[in-house]
Amino acid sequence: MIRKLLPILGITFIDIIGFSMLLPILPYFVTHFGASPLVVGILFSTFSFCQLIAGPVWGNVSDRAGRKAVLIISQIGATIGWAMLAFAPNITWVFVARIVEGVSGGNIGITQAYVADLVEPKERARAFGLIGATFGAGMVFGPLGGGILFAKFGFAAPFLAASALQLLTLVVTIVVLPESRSRQEEDESRIGLHEIFATFHNPHVSRILWQKLALSLALYGWFGVQALYLKQQLGYDVTQTTILFAFFALANVAINGFLVGRVSHRIGDRAMSSLGLACLIVAFAITPFVHALGSVIAMILFFALGMGFASTGITALISNAADDRDQGTVLGVSSSLDSLSGIVAPPTSTELLTRFGSPFSGLESFVLAAIALIIGFVTGRSDHRFLRADASAEVFERIEIAEG
Repeated sequence: MIRKLLPILGITFIDIIGFSMLLPILPYFVTHFGASPLVVGILFSTFSFCQLIAGPVWGNVSDRAGRKAVLIISQIGATIGWAMLAFAPNITWVFVARIVEGVSGGNIGITQAYVADLVEPKERARAFGLIGATFGAGMVFGPLGGGILFAKFGFAAPFLAASALQLLTLVVTIVVLPESRSRQEEDESRIGLHEIFATFHNPHVSRILWQKLALSLALYGWFGVQALYLKQQLGYDVTQTTILFAFFALANVAINGFLVGRVSHRIGDRAMSSLGLACLIVAFAITPFVHALGSVIAMILFFALGMGFASTGITALISNAADDRDQGTVLGVSSSLDSLSGIVAPPTSTELLTRFGSPFSGLESFVLAAIALIIGFVTGRSDHRFLRADASAEVFERIEIAEG
């Protein structure tokens, strides 16, 4: 399986290195134009909104035109968008650049759909885990490289480096990456808003999508407040926070690369996702009581385990519940829920910290993770009853055939 996935894993790794170069630098780049921190938040929300709209649309297009063509479009848009940042003369230009990248993007869902095309349903959790490990590895090296380039050459250097890396992924995709699915005549009519909205009318898919939304809101609420929490709760500075983020990224690589596949094979995707949500609940529950390095590490490990098991497990459940012809559309919708969460969740968690203090920073995420766990239990029981009814119907049909 790994041999089949090597091209897409390599492309994802290079892509994420470039993308993650920008994350720690972009807020400082915006404020150096004289913009306020509010404008930084609006910029990130603008990009997330574009991805919210673009993800399902490009996923739907990939079901008809193929994954490779859509990945190429996404990479062209990112190459142009990041190059525009390097030469941005004002804040308006920065917004246009991020809109270009956001509208052409949505490649996380396409990458997941590509992987789903190549592996059997029982192997998808392991395959998605490898994608997550690759993502985490890129997040380790990207910010470090971007910081070095910025320190030596200023803002333009990391943006140009990210654009060059994206151009490299474009060339590798064109030359090396094979198409993962063959076009069928019936696929020509399977593009449009109807197919996207129909995703929520599929009872087996929609219940898991609601669980994915609750999980994404929990995760992005914590992502939005985590650095502020560490500063207020423990007095950590930028360097200490960066070290902890790197430790989390390494833990994420290990969990997704070595544990997810084994746990999924042993207990199944549904149980693994529930175990992950339970770990997240523990992580958010202990946030008020974290006062030393040992408790910080414990919280981060529970969070890393929870995110790895829950996010990968739920993504595998969504993929397996969808028809093979609709993988791009469904996984595009799934990835758009992350974009939606990135818009709406951080303001609540940061407001809780501002109004009530750092011990309440994880309250929103705790509640939402618990809701996701409850949805998982209800969905699991419903699916179990459906499978029992389906199996019983098959038995009766065989009896009727035998008696006939």
